[in-house]
Amino acid sequence: MQHPQKLPDWSAMNLAVFRGDDPGGVLWQPRLEFWYRVNHKRGTLPPEYEGASLLDVYDACLASVRYFTSPLRVRYHTVRVREEQLDEKRVARYWETPVGTLREVLHYDAWGLSAYHDEYKVKDVEDLRVLEYIVQDEEWWWDEEAYQADLERIGTRGAPQFYFRRSPLQGLFIEHMGFENTIYAMHDCPEKVAHYMEVASKADDALYELLCACPVPILNLGENIDAHMDPPPIWNEYLVPYYRRRVEQLHEAGKFVHIHIDGAMKPLLPYLQACPWDGIEAATPQPQGDVTIEEIKEALGSLVLLDGIPAVYFLPSYPEDVLVRCVERLVELFYPRLVLGISDEIPPDGDIHRVKLVGELVRDLV
Repeated sequence: MQHPQKLPDWSAMNLAVFRGDDPGGVLWQPRLEFWYRVNHKRGTLPPEYEGASLLDVYDACLASVRYFTSPLRVRYHTVRVREEQLDEKRVARYWETPVGTLREVLHYDAWGLSAYHDEYKVKDVEDLRVLEYIVQDEEWWWDEEAYQADLERIGTRGAPQFYFRRSPLQGLFIEHMGFENTIYAMHDCPEKVAHYMEVASKADDALYELLCACPVPILNLGENIDAHMDPPPIWNEYLVPYYRRRVEQLHEAGKFVHIHIDGAMKPLLPYLQACPWDGIEAATPQPQGDVTIEEIKEALGSLVLLDGIPAVYFLPSYPEDVLVRCVERLVELFYPRLVLGISDEIPPDGDIHRVKLVGELVRDLV
């Protein structure tokens, strides 16, 4: 396959957007990893991409790379983690500690690339004591060799960034306990949930010290916020204080910070500037989300928008001209505080030719 003769310095453009400078053009930064891996695994890459690497596809689509491989590493002093394959799609993971054992069951998709929980590790509030032990037993470290290898692999296709552990409450909702059980626990045993969040927040200090010292300029709070799960009372009481503390800490270290809000967001629009972060990632407008592009702009003000194009526009059920008009409107409203992308990823059956179409379109928009 043929590649563009010379790719722009997207890394410099990426940093210019966050600094508030004119990047000199629209930075097109979709996330193609899941699309590529699924189609590669099931043998459905388009003919022109057969034998192509992921970076080959990015280059052909005139697209920048957002996420590098995370060089963050964690190890335990006494906790033992082991896995057991239950069947073709399900894996049980055991967290064995001196104060008890937790078990979770992950159910993988047909391609083994993503998973949801069949069983959460925290079954009731008494298990929080074991989870507290686990987070206090951690030791975080930075894999510089892996980071340098990734810098060489990506080159100037984008500024290095990655996402990391969720905040304590969002971690309970999504990873450890599940939303329903966590809400019941917050109501029935608020002191035990509060104690866990205090312990987990203190355990996060070591992680954030490492993040502050690392050479990566842009960091993502990969929270996966959805207003149905994180309505204003939870957002303002439990999440914002944690975010404000961490964002201020990262800013003092010279980092740019954005947060991943990829679900319903209309109830949260008045509160998006409650923290001093630099941008909002994956905000999804109608018809996929519950807000208009104009409402997102009003709520964000001068914050950077990362993404903004509904993923459904890359499916054949939507005309290409709808996609084009959306791109033009996003650029009109947000440039130069824009990292144009797909909210939040192109689906496996999405049309990769439309990704290239956007790459070609934005070359001539500013």
